[in-house]
Amino acid sequence: MALFVRTRDSVHKITLFLTAAASVAAMAACTPVPQTAPAPSGSDSAPAPSDSFAASPPVSGRPTAASPSASPSPAPGLEPLGWGPEQRDQKVAAAAVAAMSVEEKAGQVLMPAYAGTDPAAQAVTIERLHLAGSIIMGDNVPLDARGQADPAAMLAVNARLAQATRADGRRWPGLIGVDQEGGLVARLGTPLTEWPTAMSYGAAANAPLTKDAGRALAAELAPLGFNVDFAPDADVTIGPADPTIGARSMSGNPDRAAQLAVAFSQGMQEGGVLPAVKHFPGHGSVTADSHQDLPVQRATVGDLKARDWKPFRAAIAAGVPMVMTGHIAVPALEPGVPASLSAPTYAALRGMGFKGVAVTDALNMGAIQQQYPGGSAAPAALAAGADLLLMPADVGQAHSAIVRAVAAGTVPAARLDEAATRVATMMTWRGRVAATPGKTPGTAPGRSAGTSAKVSAAAVTVLSGRCAGPIARAGIRVAGGSDQDRARFEAAAGKAGLAIGRGPLVTLIGYGGAPAGGDIAVTLDAPWPLAGSSAPVKIALYGRTPGAFGALVSVLTGKATAPGKLPAAVGRFPAGTGCP
Repeated sequence: MALFVRTRDSVHKITLFLTAAASVAAMAACTPVPQTAPAPSGSDSAPAPSDSFAASPPVSGRPTAASPSASPSPAPGLEPLGWGPEQRDQKVAAAAVAAMSVEEKAGQVLMPAYAGTDPAAQAVTIERLHLAGSIIMGDNVPLDARGQADPAAMLAVNARLAQATRADGRRWPGLIGVDQEGGLVARLGTPLTEWPTAMSYGAAANAPLTKDAGRALAAELAPLGFNVDFAPDADVTIGPADPTIGARSMSGNPDRAAQLAVAFSQGMQEGGVLPAVKHFPGHGSVTADSHQDLPVQRATVGDLKARDWKPFRAAIAAGVPMVMTGHIAVPALEPGVPASLSAPTYAALRGMGFKGVAVTDALNMGAIQQQYPGGSAAPAALAAGADLLLMPADVGQAHSAIVRAVAAGTVPAARLDEAATRVATMMTWRGRVAATPGKTPGTAPGRSAGTSAKVSAAAVTVLSGRCAGPIARAGIRVAGGSDQDRARFEAAAGKAGLAIGRGPLVTLIGYGGAPAGGDIAVTLDAPWPLAGSSAPVKIALYGRTPGAFGALVSVLTGKATAPGKLPAAVGRFPAGTGCP
């Protein structure tokens, strides 16, 4: 069914646009020693992060109350709201929303998807229903003659959609969003820079580098007309029992995940794109996939506070503008109801001090459609506390359902006003900041490949085998992975002077792959398959970009060490395992 194929975040169905060419023994020194494992993620006694995880400044750049350099009280209207915008932005937005009809307000809280690369029909729908904007999925990305993403055509598509959002006289920009996390969740591929999985940041354990990556990723999206990226993923993974998030999680340690999510978000905003931290109340510790079914999170509120909610609290304290709620039932909050449609869940989120825009995960996902047919999910989420409703299965039905619900009183008019005003406030602020010279620096597609390669070089992790000296002296054999994976690895090996077809056998393990034998097993996504691999040398790479394979070859030839540490336990290897 079309709806299933296009549900967002489904790594099984994601479309990547890459070049046609890309598609296609002595060991020395010390053995990696398991490091002291972090305290269990449900415990507040986890070790303090290293110096590179020092508390980051708020995303908005405002001084904290405790800061000795806090400036005097700002002039009237310039007071920050705690999540980026200032009171003047809210004043403009509130006045505009107050003058809207119910139909216009209902449109302001809806952000749908559409099919195909022609935005004409979507633009008409945006104008007719007064929609907040649109999300771009993989099948919306125009391709050039080589099958690569076409940046100029993408900019034209986004410009047409943005124009439609202003057709009713709105003075703020419409939302043009995308899912561009890195790894398997990336709607735009070559010629834009490819990024490794988010777990790379946890393995590298380098907050400044993570911030650089967030900035660089956003700086390539902003010139194409995007102003929202539904990233970063702040979920704390529990390991192989987590079927949905996996390597999209930065870490299994909640404190580390918190610091890195904040750093990435800050970088994104500096790059000119609004982040949306996801998926509250935490999708990394449930054992079902919300794209198909409704996962049940059976943890107590105390357990959630000690583990899954830590990254969200940190992001909120840093002033993140958006938090995405997931389709997860939490009996401790409201049994049987997805968090994205649960009033107690939004109350918990607001109880952390969050004042920004609460956006739902895609409302066309299986966890919602099975329980809320037609357009019924939209008013239910709105009444519960959501401000922005992402990807309703039928935006026309959702819009009509909201209008009817307000007329019937099941969605209070004040709740719709509040949600529409929050969205309008965020975009009024975004429009004002973007218009300031130097505030939204752009980067040409592909110019951040060096930063991407740095991330992979800092993340590559040796679980077993020796830590220094060449593992492959003259050549390698390669098996496993995809045609593209093998081609990229062989290209990197050839560039380093390794002969292809002789030497130790390197087995590549892609997303969802099985444990491997051979001489060297290398995971390109989550490292879990290494637990059952019989290869004596086990390496976690966390990516399949050209830069990632370059980092791998540098380790195999002894030209570089593997500095990464496991961000989550893998079988008998505890979190923190890696070379000294």
